[in-house]
Amino acid sequence: MNFHLQFPITPFEEEINYRQSFLFMGSCFAENIGEVMERYRFNVLINPNGIIYNPASIALSLRQYCFDNPIKESDLFYANEVWNSWEHHSEYSKVDKEETLNNINFNIHNAHSKLLNADWLFITFGSAYYYKKVDTEQVVANCHKQPQKQFTKHLLTTEEIVNDYLLLFNQLQEINPNLKIVITVSPVRYVRDGIIENNRSKSRLIEATHQLKEQRKNVFYFPAYEIIIDDLRDYRFYKEDLTHPNKLAIDYVFEKWMETTFDAETKGIFERIKSVVNDYNHRPLHPETDVHKKFAASYRRRTKELIEEFPFIKMKSL
Repeated sequence: MNFHLQFPITPFEEEINYRQSFLFMGSCFAENIGEVMERYRFNVLINPNGIIYNPASIALSLRQYCFDNPIKESDLFYANEVWNSWEHHSEYSKVDKEETLNNINFNIHNAHSKLLNADWLFITFGSAYYYKKVDTEQVVANCHKQPQKQFTKHLLTTEEIVNDYLLLFNQLQEINPNLKIVITVSPVRYVRDGIIENNRSKSRLIEATHQLKEQRKNVFYFPAYEIIIDDLRDYRFYKEDLTHPNKLAIDYVFEKWMETTFDAETKGIFERIKSVVNDYNHRPLHPETDVHKKFAASYRRRTKELIEEFPFIKMKSL
């Protein structure tokens, strides 16, 4: 008996391989997939601004990277005993102002360098809702738990998303003509907006994504949203909050991602690296024993073989 509805996923015309470079941007689901690829030694940079949910803020961040535009000291604000940026996740907030500024600008420059040579840009839209500062009309990526009266809430239209991203894609193409772009819609439910409101938001993101894909040959859609919502379709695949996919669901989506986007050589390399990485993450109870010493010697031998055979892959020593 089959207890879930599987559907065919159209393979990409362009396949992914280990020699390529990847930039992941967007919601926590972009981090979920990016972290799996990073764990298995793909050349990956994940969310240089931290987690960002709405398309407007993602586009603003990518434009910063395009032009290597640092933020200024005046762009920071002090709250909750730390210095913050409206365009960055709270992981960038520090007690020391200079440290905050330097860390943010280092990551902007690093993202710029990455974007110049990246083969793939992976964007995950989380929500079509976004916030603006009342006093400045500035779009904010993170409200940093500031009073609600400081912000106005807006819902992007499909047309606004499409127009903004068509312009953004032109700018990206100018600095990296070979860049390929994958867009996904996060399966995370934003229930704080309301169930009905969340569905309105997701529908706009999905329609905007397909319009962009239809207008650009270098834009691809991966149905992560549909895999979780329509294929798995069960709260067993969610964390306790019933909104975020759990590890089992993420691993399932990644398997589909690998099946439909990786080339044959990469699938083979991936399985070999997965075995070695799992051994690397193994923590022995008795490292002084002969059993563990043989285990470690086997790891080092297989790692050396991978490095010699595929020098473009960065492996870790044990």
